[in-house]
Amino acid sequence: MIYTAPSILSADFLNLKEEINNVLEAGADIIHLDIMDGHFVPNLTFGFPIISQIRKLTDAPLDAHFMVTNPDDYIGEISKNNLDYVSFHFETVYHAHRLVQRIKSIGCKVGIALNPATPVTVLSDILHELDFVLIMSVNPGFGGQKFISQSIKKIKELKQMIMELGKDILIEVDGGVTDKNAFELIEAGADILVAGSFVFGTHDYKTQIKKLTGR
Repeated sequence: MIYTAPSILSADFLNLKEEINNVLEAGADIIHLDIMDGHFVPNLTFGFPIISQIRKLTDAPLDAHFMVTNPDDYIGEISKNNLDYVSFHFETVYHAHRLVQRIKSIGCKVGIALNPATPVTVLSDILHELDFVLIMSVNPGFGGQKFISQSIKKIKELKQMIMELGKDILIEVDGGVTDKNAFELIEAGADILVAGSFVFGTHDYKTQIKKLTGR
């Protein structure tokens, strides 16, 4: 099963309720939330006042990708807003295992995100604790960037590590995902495809989502 997770960063925020409803009706499985603090990445997006409103709009799974320098500080808000998937960047924390356990304790599926230049081998001692891994296939901070082809190799390496563990750990891919590379990503081992402008940049969400998954 391949899941699609459209990023609402590319949606029309003046019509957010309609955008969310339309993309879910078009076949999206998960709503992806890009949370940026202007420090870890050179951009500032939305925070929990918006996320709490999104949570009221839908029961669909919410996938929160924290591109922030201090992910530990968000635990209370994560718990209050009933997020389903939560990922933080390996590059931002000193004690990844501790943060993974804190997120798990509030009932969320937890993942670690890796920048394009961060090798998957950094996860060798914590991979077994994760529900998913988010591979960034662009440098985080902005939508609409060009896909970094080296990401395919990373996904294959990560898939091999997961298979050797014998655990059900999902691989999520975010950045430059389109119908031009979706099949190759899936073949390499991807389970969740995040797409922003590829979906929301058109008027036919259903067709765009079908192009990614074939269903």
